[in-house]
Amino acid sequence: MNKVPMTVAGEKTLRDELLQLKTEDRPRVIAAIADAREHGDLKENAEYHAAREQQGFIEGRIQEIEGKLSSSQVIDVTKLPNNGKVIFGATVDLINLETDEDVTYKIVGEDEANIKEGKVSVTSPVARALIGKEEDDVVMVVTPGGEVEYEIAKVNYV
Repeated sequence: MNKVPMTVAGEKTLRDELLQLKTEDRPRVIAAIADAREHGDLKENAEYHAAREQQGFIEGRIQEIEGKLSSSQVIDVTKLPNNGKVIFGATVDLINLETDEDVTYKIVGEDEANIKEGKVSVTSPVARALIGKEEDDVVMVVTPGGEVEYEIAKVNYV
């Protein structure tokens, strides 16, 4: 089985969600199902069917998170020596050579990616172009809007 890279923060987020699902959401839905059963005929009981559907979603999500955590490889870049090389988990300051615009990306696992927060998936075109490069390197990133040339200004392991 292939290990899926994940940051420490990504693992914590998944573990927190799993705890919430198991300790709060699951018991609440079980209670809702029991309450709906007391109302009689289950065939026409919308509350019962809604609760059962929610229970299915919760159980599916629990299995999905447990699967992800079991196949994850948590990488803590803060414990690695910063040699200026772009690796998984690194935060990279880039300069767009065409527009002179500064942009910062953190390379994270697929589940953690959120472009609004500056987190790009390790499988994204930007991350694939950056991995293995070093500070002051110029990289060409192929985007849906065309090719963009960036200079790597700084690599942080935070």
